[in-house]
Amino acid sequence: MPELSASAAANKTPLVYNLFPRLAGSIDNWPAHAQRVREMSFNWIFLNPIQYPGFSGSLYAIKDFYRLNPAFAPSAGGDEMEALRRAIDTLHDAGLKVMLDLVVNHTSKDSPLIKSHPSWFRRDRDGYVVSPSAIDPADARKVTVWGDLAEVDNAGSQDRAALWAYWTAMVQYYLDLGFDGFRCDAAYKVPARLWQQLIGAAHAKNADVLFCAETLGCRLAEVRALSDCGFNFLFNSSKWWAFDETWALEQHSEFREIAPSIAFPESHDTERLYRECGQRMQVQRQRYAFAAAFSQGLMMPIGYERCLEKKLDVVTSTPDEWCDTGCDISAYIGAVNRLKLAQPTLAAEGSWRVVTDLGSPTTQLLKRSEAGAPVLVVVNKDWDAEQSVALPELEPLFGVGKATSVARIDGDSGEISYSEAKGGVKLALGPAEVAFVLAGDLR
Repeated sequence: MPELSASAAANKTPLVYNLFPRLAGSIDNWPAHAQRVREMSFNWIFLNPIQYPGFSGSLYAIKDFYRLNPAFAPSAGGDEMEALRRAIDTLHDAGLKVMLDLVVNHTSKDSPLIKSHPSWFRRDRDGYVVSPSAIDPADARKVTVWGDLAEVDNAGSQDRAALWAYWTAMVQYYLDLGFDGFRCDAAYKVPARLWQQLIGAAHAKNADVLFCAETLGCRLAEVRALSDCGFNFLFNSSKWWAFDETWALEQHSEFREIAPSIAFPESHDTERLYRECGQRMQVQRQRYAFAAAFSQGLMMPIGYERCLEKKLDVVTSTPDEWCDTGCDISAYIGAVNRLKLAQPTLAAEGSWRVVTDLGSPTTQLLKRSEAGAPVLVVVNKDWDAEQSVALPELEPLFGVGKATSVARIDGDSGEISYSEAKGGVKLALGPAEVAFVLAGDLR
């Protein structure tokens, strides 16, 4: 099989670094971050909204889609959008593709579009613009309302053709600036036909543009409704899997029929894992390695590699929070990324099955794909203690006569070591360690 170009490999297996703009700061800072990101072998940068915000200052409360947020403006001044174009070129020169958050389901409550196009927005019985809300899938009594946002009526607007044309033109504008893909915010809140229009128009301009659907927090039926939209990737919920029930594997099996997925150990919407796990660096490494193995794509937010504890905030985060914590797992992350890219099955969506009892202190999971040989992922679920685990008979899993190796990644240096793998051989796994059993002697 011919080796993929760097661009094709990035589209096939996107390793996405979320350069959260409020933490990264001015676009002047982006090149320095890009160098670090490439050293960890990521191939994509994802930027949350960088456009001009409304009164709340939230990144997601966009007031003007065609102006840059002043917090990210270059120090030299001048044409800000032209400076943005040059910044994207710099990221491209570093070997990174660039993905932008695409928000088409709402604007800020003080957007001038509300006055210029009043029929584009949902309104209550009294004629006031409605703010979007979300129901907790686990508890319908819990409803979150974003009062600084105005909900766009993409489905029922009487001026729908003009509204959809506005979104289509905006996507084209950002493609012209150099963006290579879009993370589609709250994709389940947008009509499928609108996504078909936006994705179709973008692909007519550039067939390689990626569209990734953000679907977290929605009902399963809402994910299924996106099946014919043309999305390249979905974001999955494996971050919340504790290796104790089968729900994550069942969702993976169902949703991979829609599109491959992107896993993450934390995101800008979640608490920082390092704080949640009681400052256990070994858990920080475990959840990253598992996310890398679980699905075709992978995403990590800025600061995860430094074990930052303060949650990313769409209003209040500042570049001052990017600091040296004395914790740095960059070498480990880079090694995991390189192992993922080198192993066809780890770089694919694949399918999963449980090899050992989920109730045990360790879990063994087999991943198969048409892209390459199976991979056995061995996880020590115990955060604080070493666990000894016996490998199963490998011939039924890998095929008769296939040599197998255990790949383990040193938590400090990121060095990958390989040893012979045989059925019945016991591995002493460190607290929260993840090991990979691979086909072939890779030393």
